[in-house]
Amino acid sequence: MLKHTLIHPEITAILSRAGHHSKVLIADGNYPASNTLGPNAQLVSLNLAPGIVSCTQVLEALLTALPVEAANTMGIPADDPYALGGDPPIWTEYRSILSGAGLSIPLQPIPKWDFYDAVASRDHVLTIQTADQRLWANLLLTIGVRQP
Repeated sequence: MLKHTLIHPEITAILSRAGHHSKVLIADGNYPASNTLGPNAQLVSLNLAPGIVSCTQVLEALLTALPVEAANTMGIPADDPYALGGDPPIWTEYRSILSGAGLSIPLQPIPKWDFYDAVASRDHVLTIQTADQRLWANLLLTIGVRQP
């Protein structure tokens, strides 16, 4: 019986095979998840209905199960038609969740097109597609190491 809050069998199996520097994408409902997978990545769809499941819910569950050494958002080009003129509100939520989990890692944006390249890398092991409707909610986590 698992003691952490992440109980999804497929996600748990994929994460148990992942190692240091492996990448996990929590994708919002607008992200083109099926055609941006890295060569070693698997897609798990948790998009039941608009807003269910959210990126923040997935992040909270993942943080109970794995060490994270980096967290990257998709950088917003100033000329993007969906640019919000500042950080999206969900980024503040991410910072709060990471801090609440005892992590002191910054939330680092990667320029939009470089973000897609990072997801397409061989280090990408898992995309969790959510139904989150918030803009710019994609979050790329880098798995860290277990400390003795």
